[in-house]
Amino acid sequence: MSLASRHASADDSPGLLLWQVTNRWQAAQRAALKPFDITHVQFVLLATLTYLESSEPVTQKTLADMAATDPMMTSQVLRTLESRGLVHRPAHPSDRRARAVAVTPAGRDLANRTVVEVEACDAAFFAGLGEDLPTFTAALRALRRP
Repeated sequence: MSLASRHASADDSPGLLLWQVTNRWQAAQRAALKPFDITHVQFVLLATLTYLESSEPVTQKTLADMAATDPMMTSQVLRTLESRGLVHRPAHPSDRRARAVAVTPAGRDLANRTVVEVEACDAAFFAGLGEDLPTFTAALRALRRP
């Protein structure tokens, strides 16, 4: 008995291809971030927080929304980053009930050092797309929409 797939070949399945490429990309990112002792999700939240913090105080919900991460997982990762002295949670300046999430100087330094490596890893990983990279990036943005 064969698999009841609508695809003649596994190479015709966009979902399988995306999963395979994502696994390869994640492995490349893990290798790039290993010297910094930071996971990719820790990097994403730290870099996103560093980016967002330049405009206004950031809540955990704002951070999770911008990074497109699960709020509960975001909270766990932030606790890890806080225990490493990379973020802290000051009182929110305009909402007395809320806490803000802020990057420390050490966290900002790490975010800026790691973003260079992550972007270099991306450039190498996606180099094979050549002139098709902007089209690929636009397609990813289209898929990201809720």
